[in-house]
Amino acid sequence: MSSNRTRSEAGGILIVTGASRGISAACARLGAKAGYRVVVNYARSRDAALAVVGEIEAAGGTAIAVGADVSRPEEVEALFAETDRRFGRVTALINNAGIGGEIRPIEAHTVETIDALFRTNSYGTLFCAAAAVRRMSPRHGGQGGVIVNISSAAARLGGMPGMAVYAASKGAVDSFTTGLAKEVGKEGIRVVGIRPGVIATDILEPMGGASLMEQVAPTVPMGRVGQPDEIGEAAIWLLSPAASYVHGTTIDVSGGR
Repeated sequence: MSSNRTRSEAGGILIVTGASRGISAACARLGAKAGYRVVVNYARSRDAALAVVGEIEAAGGTAIAVGADVSRPEEVEALFAETDRRFGRVTALINNAGIGGEIRPIEAHTVETIDALFRTNSYGTLFCAAAAVRRMSPRHGGQGGVIVNISSAAARLGGMPGMAVYAASKGAVDSFTTGLAKEVGKEGIRVVGIRPGVIATDILEPMGGASLMEQVAPTVPMGRVGQPDEIGEAAIWLLSPAASYVHGTTIDVSGGR
């Protein structure tokens, strides 16, 4: 693991998926602050992604925005190939591209609505991790790295009413984190996960946004919802040498909920 420690320091190359907003944007900004060259991935929100890049550059960091829908394997490969071309082999990946999907009971879901959730939240995580391993593993000429998969407390709690399918898609992420860690741990690749609780991002808008957060806050042992930077700080710590023996686990960052 000693080789991993140096690759987690300044000068590493970090891809953050879905980084135009919310938790991912916070991870991108904090990653740049920690010294990474950051790839800000986005699916549709190009202007928002460019704004994140602008913030990073204004603070003295290095970043580029690269569009790719991570639910499509060919676009994932294009994302990583562009990273190879612009920066070199990725050394750190934060998998956070995700959707909340439609809030509805299971009997009202369709093949299409279920597929949309799993393709982005679950398949996208697998596709990106596979692309990263092809660059990080010594079997492919790599020198190790770190993968952080962002799950959700919903994977453990089952989600809010009407979000059981979303919770299931994140439960798959938890299982994958455990399994991949066993698969690649001896190749100098650490794999860890984070389960955020209720975080103040626009993914909550379909469920009531600020009104929902006011209702949920008293149920959180800390008495408040979380902020994107609080997840970002945890993610960047997991990438760092300080977390060099943290592997194959998913930590809750949920205010005790």
